[in-house]
Amino acid sequence: MVNYWLAKQEPSGPRGYPFEQLKKEKTTVWDGVHNNLALKHINSMKKGDLALFYHTGDERQAVGIMEITKNPYPNPKEDNKRFVVVDVKYKKPLKRPVTLDEMKKEKKFKDWELLRISRLSVMPVPKQIWDEIIKKSEKLDSA
Repeated sequence: MVNYWLAKQEPSGPRGYPFEQLKKEKTTVWDGVHNNLALKHINSMKKGDLALFYHTGDERQAVGIMEITKNPYPNPKEDNKRFVVVDVKYKKPLKRPVTLDEMKKEKKFKDWELLRISRLSVMPVPKQIWDEIIKKSEKLDSA
């Protein structure tokens, strides 16, 4: 069974990594996560799961989909084994980015971690929320 996730990334600045970069590189290691709850979520990811690529900062919007291509493993760049990473690959952009403001307007999203724990960088996406975000992205306007 495929599980769904959201992974946040600042698209600009010295440590920025925009979705376009993943498109160019095709694959990357999703690293740099140190928050305990976010690490717990990464530890729950499995090869074949899908994740929304979410731009933080000024954009605050889901922009694309990536696939988890390797189960969690300790980050080779870290001394502490609890800092795990996953490998991801570019899947496709959303037809239209779905903004945080649009998500906040959805009553069914109100208990989702994205709206409750705004600093969390990796989180599960319940299937009904995933489907709604995909549906919203296919509408040409944000209405």
